[in-house]
Amino acid sequence: MNNTSETPQRRILVTGATGFLGGALVRKLSRDGVCVVATGRNRQKLDELPLPGRHRFAADLNALDPADFPSRLDGVTTIIHCAALSSPWGSYADFHAANITATERMIALAKGLKVEHFIHVSTPAVYFRFEDQLNVIEDMPLPAPVNAYAHSKGIAENKVAESGLPYTIVRPRGIYGAGDNALLPRLLRAARIGPLPRFRQGRAVTDITHVDDVVDALCAIVKRRDEAAGRVFNISGGEALSIRTIVERVGAASSTEIRWRDLPIMPVLAAVRFNEFLARLHPRRPEPRVTAYGLGIFAFSQTLDLSNARRRLAWRPKINFEEGLERTFRSGSVRAS
Repeated sequence: MNNTSETPQRRILVTGATGFLGGALVRKLSRDGVCVVATGRNRQKLDELPLPGRHRFAADLNALDPADFPSRLDGVTTIIHCAALSSPWGSYADFHAANITATERMIALAKGLKVEHFIHVSTPAVYFRFEDQLNVIEDMPLPAPVNAYAHSKGIAENKVAESGLPYTIVRPRGIYGAGDNALLPRLLRAARIGPLPRFRQGRAVTDITHVDDVVDALCAIVKRRDEAAGRVFNISGGEALSIRTIVERVGAASSTEIRWRDLPIMPVLAAVRFNEFLARLHPRRPEPRVTAYGLGIFAFSQTLDLSNARRRLAWRPKINFEEGLERTFRSGSVRAS
């Protein structure tokens, strides 16, 4: 318990604060004068956050016990759960632990703290199917999950929605920006290994999102709690671009030569699925160079309808892809190695 007689200041607890999105969110909230408590696994990155030492702590969410951090959690009224395992490949046990069990722990923590708002960061991967999908709305019936990641995130969403907590779920599309260690670096690594696959004459389009736009959306949800409670929001850059355009602009910004190889989607997809099957039979094998989900993103369109966020949060994306790339590569923090 807090030893002072003062009422604790209202605080926001951010999980995954040593990750790409969580770290950007913590820095923004701190700049805005919000009292933030940050948790993550990487102690070095925690120490780099602009927070007092007592407002940051390393923890494994699967074993988080609020009794271990009583004074640090005093006054927490909002939890923004950014922590997750996000990858196109991995064992189901790992995804279950990171995305389901950890979310269950955070729900229990939120109930114990009697928080006023639980904000859960999910993914549009829960919508994905191997066909074109344009202007996807939040309440569309969800298809069978495309991979273990989408499966685990869908279950986590259900846990949150059924928790009895005042909640909001956010599904941000492909996040990039300064500090990105996944989306653009993976793309650049693939481009430097060899030609990239081009399917269906390169017609597929998508709408990726600069991290600052996602952070602004989360801040809008905090400010408009009553409007956001009990709802799901799509978040993206709102700019539908072809996969080819995105890849070639990233290549130009990073001085990476982009080569293409036209391929038929269905035979290639069948071969990749067979390779995934073999990889699952031998868990020690490395991640397949190409996954079915990765091919699907290159082959099929998926864009998000943002009208719900625009109307209820008074939010809109501000950073177009050209400006976002300039900010990203100007920082020098995105590398393919």
